[in-house]
Amino acid sequence: MLEYAHGGDVVSFAKKVRCDINDVIDLSSNINFIKPKLQYDFNSLDISAYPNYENIYKIIAKHYKIKKSELELFNGGSSAIFSLFQYLNLKHCTIYSPAYLEYKKAANTFGYKCEHINRFKKIQKKVKKNSLVIFVNPSTPDGKFYDLDKLFSIWKKANAFILIDESFLDFTNHPSAIRFLKEYKKLYILKSMTKFYSCAGVRSGILISNKKNIQKLQTTQAKWKLSQYDITYIKNALKDKKFRKKSLQKNKKAKKYIYEILENSELISNTYKSEANFVLVKLKDLNAKQFQNRLEPFKIMVRDCSNFDFLDDRYVRIAVKSKLKLKQLKKDI
Repeated sequence: MLEYAHGGDVVSFAKKVRCDINDVIDLSSNINFIKPKLQYDFNSLDISAYPNYENIYKIIAKHYKIKKSELELFNGGSSAIFSLFQYLNLKHCTIYSPAYLEYKKAANTFGYKCEHINRFKKIQKKVKKNSLVIFVNPSTPDGKFYDLDKLFSIWKKANAFILIDESFLDFTNHPSAIRFLKEYKKLYILKSMTKFYSCAGVRSGILISNKKNIQKLQTTQAKWKLSQYDITYIKNALKDKKFRKKSLQKNKKAKKYIYEILENSELISNTYKSEANFVLVKLKDLNAKQFQNRLEPFKIMVRDCSNFDFLDDRYVRIAVKSKLKLKQLKKDI
């Protein structure tokens, strides 16, 4: 598998199995299967002028209960990651792995010497002084949520720059690391609306830090990063006040069903408890490629996790989707 490959490449999969894109059951992509209700006619959107960001900064700041001076917007989470790596311009980073693969890619792109700490076995390991620490919480591809208090003690002793990726936190009721901002000045928090608000085609990444850090970061950024379409979608998605409660309820129900399927399958050796909208599984006899090949006649995609650090070719990630789609998986495994 390619080193930085991701899930969700429905177009290539549809070509491979010779089916229409709409017929693919995509269990590889970790995008919320519940969508917010948008009360907006996008045909009426005026795109003749450059986008104005003043209002969207206020809306997002209110959503995360921070000041608008404490956030910067980016054209997606990956864009935020690459921008921060480039801006900090450090020599060393520590990634608690397995983790989102764009971190490794960004480190290699900008010449960071990268150390990977195995979250499953050595999570209390010391980190290099003045390095950039990356921690995804809830984690990917296993979806575990970590209490960060003890880890913050380790990181602060090392005077490290810290980036907490909370792209999947909205799928939980756990508190954000935003609460640590006042006590530690070298902390950055990544938010992504893509996952929870079901909008991979809308690019919206958010970095949160103290006002001074954000002001310095902004001096290195392009003037226009989000399109008027991106801004309008986000504004209207956040107006759906019932969405979060409904989404959490339906995801919880669907995840319970997916665990029932996986735990009753003779193909599965182990399932990991997840607080996100996906489940990591270890296969019994098949490897990930063989498992995917078995599912292809039924147009089902899963995420091969063999390119994640500290995982091998026996691991796959299966996204939480509608019960209708999961019923097809149940038939096939």
